[in-house]
Amino acid sequence: MSHRIERVNMLLRQEISTLLARDVKDPRLAGLVSITAVECSMDLRHAKVYVSVLGSQEEKEEALKGLASASGFLHRELRLRLKLRHTPDLRFFPDDSIERGIRLSEVIDDLESQGTSSGGSAHKKAERP
Repeated sequence: MSHRIERVNMLLRQEISTLLARDVKDPRLAGLVSITAVECSMDLRHAKVYVSVLGSQEEKEEALKGLASASGFLHRELRLRLKLRHTPDLRFFPDDSIERGIRLSEVIDDLESQGTSSGGSAHKKAERP
């Protein structure tokens, strides 16, 4: 990926996050919605926007519907704010990496607590004869 596309991805991520926090008034987006990544096509005409939504599965689906509904507004605002030849069309995709990280952290914590409760450390080196 070129350095220019990486910069555009980062800029889009920041601007979309700002627009969602300040200007989008859709009640479906009232919960905690985070833009985790943006991936533009090489010609900068299309962008995949990855979104993390904390909440139930139903709330996640509603948030994605709200984002799809707001995509025209977001596209128009990005066109006004950014100095790009082409403002990419936005498509929103769920990103559950934050939730997977939380679950993984919980599993590690459980394993560590089981290791300490059994009288030893999970990280002890084996004794040599």
